[in-house]
Amino acid sequence: MTWVFLILAISSEVAATLSLKGSETVPALYAVVVLGYLASFVFLALVLRRGMGLGVAYGIWGASGVAMTALLSAVLFGEELTALMIAGLGCIIAGVALVETGSRVDAE
Repeated sequence: MTWVFLILAISSEVAATLSLKGSETVPALYAVVVLGYLASFVFLALVLRRGMGLGVAYGIWGASGVAMTALLSAVLFGEELTALMIAGLGCIIAGVALVETGSRVDAE
C-alpha cells in the first residue's frame, strides 16, 4: 500500500503542476492546483507514516514528478523536449533507481 500512496502522491503533484499551465486559459483550474498539491502532501505523509525513508520517498516523488511533468507538458502543451532534456530525464530515472536500490541494500 505504501507504493500505491507514493504513486498517488506523484500523480496528484503532476496533475497540480500541469494545471498551473492550464490555468492560464482556464482560471477554474486553480482549484485543481490547490487540491492536487494538498492531496500530494497528504499522500506523501502517508508514505512516510508507513515507514519509507524520507530520502527515498522524497527523492522518488520529486524526481518522478519532474520527469512526468516534462514528458506530459510536451504531449499536452507542445513544449519542446530537446536531446539534452531527454538525457537529463534518463539521468533522473537512473538516479531514482540507484536511490531505491541503495535503500534496499542498507535495509538488509
